[in-house]
Amino acid sequence: MDDGSPPHRERAGQHDIVELRVHGVSGARPEKILGRAHVTQVSGDRSGGFHRPVGSDATAPDGLTLEAYRWGDLPSGTVARTLSLVFLLPFMLSNVAVWMRPTSRRSGAGVTVLCRLIALNLTVLYVVSIAGVALDLLAWRCLGVLPCRAPFDTVAGLDGRQVGLRLAVLALLPIAAIGFLRLLGTRRPRPAGNPLWAVEPMVGRLRAIHVAAAFAVLSLTLLTARTAGGATAWTAVLLALNAAVLLVCAGLLSVPGMLDRAAAKPTVTRAASIVAAVAVALSAATLLTVALDERAWPSSEGLPGYDGVTNWALLSQMTLLVALSGLVLWHHGRGERRNALPRGLGAAVVAAIAVGLAGAFSADLVYQSGDLLGGYRGDAGPPVPYQWTILAFFLHAAAGVVLCAALTLLSSRRRWRAAAAITDRDFPAVTPAAVGRLRQVTKAVARARFAEWLGLLAVTYAALALIGLAVSLLRLFDLSPAQVVRRFFGLPAGSVDMGLTMGSTLVALVVLALLLGGVFAYRTAWFRRHVGILWDLGTFWPRAAHPFAPPSYADRAVPELADRITQLTERHRGVLLCGHSHGSVLLALAVLRLPPRVRQRVALLTYGSPLDRLYARLFPAYLNEDVLRKVGERVEWRWLNLWRDTDPIGGWIFAANRPGDPPPDPADPASRVDRRLRDPQDLLTSPMERRPPPVRGHHPGESDPQFRAAVRELAGRLLDTDGG
Repeated sequence: MDDGSPPHRERAGQHDIVELRVHGVSGARPEKILGRAHVTQVSGDRSGGFHRPVGSDATAPDGLTLEAYRWGDLPSGTVARTLSLVFLLPFMLSNVAVWMRPTSRRSGAGVTVLCRLIALNLTVLYVVSIAGVALDLLAWRCLGVLPCRAPFDTVAGLDGRQVGLRLAVLALLPIAAIGFLRLLGTRRPRPAGNPLWAVEPMVGRLRAIHVAAAFAVLSLTLLTARTAGGATAWTAVLLALNAAVLLVCAGLLSVPGMLDRAAAKPTVTRAASIVAAVAVALSAATLLTVALDERAWPSSEGLPGYDGVTNWALLSQMTLLVALSGLVLWHHGRGERRNALPRGLGAAVVAAIAVGLAGAFSADLVYQSGDLLGGYRGDAGPPVPYQWTILAFFLHAAAGVVLCAALTLLSSRRRWRAAAAITDRDFPAVTPAAVGRLRQVTKAVARARFAEWLGLLAVTYAALALIGLAVSLLRLFDLSPAQVVRRFFGLPAGSVDMGLTMGSTLVALVVLALLLGGVFAYRTAWFRRHVGILWDLGTFWPRAAHPFAPPSYADRAVPELADRITQLTERHRGVLLCGHSHGSVLLALAVLRLPPRVRQRVALLTYGSPLDRLYARLFPAYLNEDVLRKVGERVEWRWLNLWRDTDPIGGWIFAANRPGDPPPDPADPASRVDRRLRDPQDLLTSPMERRPPPVRGHHPGESDPQFRAAVRELAGRLLDTDGG
């Protein structure tokens, strides 16, 4: 959309330069971003677009034309989509993990393969848990072994029907769940004409593979139950074919680069589509076989073979996670060590969280459904694998809390000493009246430095995957938690029941908190600023591991920014890009897309930027120092980065430039990018103010004097470049 502004020669304004502001995660309304009461949208739509002040407020005090890009609704948009993110959270995290691969080609390829196999396993576990409710609980227990409470004892009029027919009909529930998952996975925001990442063809191949695996594991569950009392030649053939489909799906993901290699795209696409079609056909044949088979079924409390299928799904999951953690930790041990987040370690941590949440959600779905339906009465308790999974989640959660508390206490003294050195240097002469205020500032700096200890926490948490593997091995021996506690620890079985109840309640509370968080994050601005970071950062990366993860909004936001910057340079003498927090990441990627003629009229101002402190360390293969230097070269080093010691998220990008640090290398233009801001500016209230200067921390502060001074400096550089 044209903003209606005339060419730059005819425009009013001191310099005819546009100050384009881009907010961070969970950003505020355009009025707050621009600091103006009256704002109008000049381009875009309701989800995201560009805004300008109206009338006399259109320019900043420096004479620059103000404009803001608001993208905050692209990751969420509607309550329905925000809530869908809750159910897709494990898929989203597994997808983020694949982008955290190390820079090493060999380790990176291995991490990519393992992350994609873990993502496939999450889909399998999703189907297995739905089958646990539909087939094991409803079809087998409630309508056969031990009738559930009304009205669940007569579901769809299937009570009294033969077992195979009940299983075949109720297998439509997992099939509907697969369709629902695929429907959620195909939703995406309006794509740009030139997307940032051309991954949609790969997403289609991944989607076909995951659908094939989902149908295959559903068929295997039914066929395992049917063959428990004896297999016929036809059921044995179906069992082998479905197992082969599952192996082919894993094989397509296991060859490094196969899904990404351009030359193999048509072949892999056809192969994935054929496998999906074969899996659907085999599922139809399996349903007919089970429904029409009138042989007697074996007698058991639960669906025959279901515990075994669940065991192997969970064991495969934990084995892959341990392999991923080992590979990442091995790479970390061979790589560089710095006092911050270690590069490439996030893949294991985020994958561990995804696996833990997926297992907990699946187990609690079966556990809570059994309690609701009354299907776990007497000795017929929940499936043993899910009992172990709930206990493992409880152990992980407890260990995580203990680790965070211990690390906070162990690091407090060192963080306080480092913070005190900073504040003593910033405020060398402190009056008695300012001692209390100095302590508050030191405390804020010490809190912000906790990010430098997250590496140790990440290493320890990644190692906790061994707990899940040990639990998975116990499942193979068909030992229930009650048996283990009674046999090896001499404790009563009631203690296990209490642990299961506590673990199940904890999972239910987590789900409830996520649901409420999704609603309030969309409806309430202040709440969204605190929890919206999860959605905004998780949906930033495109789907390269899990096809049912929420779609990436960056495929629209970054090209949209690049196109707008190009338009503005055609109408104005220059564009000053101002990005706060995650907005600096969007702008850095947009700069890389600009053509040379546009880059000559662009300058970059970042503040509260996590580009190095978080992104270069969490995503070292995609946003590393080489990429950041390329950004600086593209704008001919018309780049300033403002940072504060009190900021727990943002920081310096190339050099801290603290007082007392070695002087920067004059030959390296990157060393002049970062500028540290003292925060607060003073400890006590000035005669003209009622309150002391606030501690800004991660606050944007576009009206601060230091920010405006940086704007004027970069505007001057643009004018010098333009010859003006």
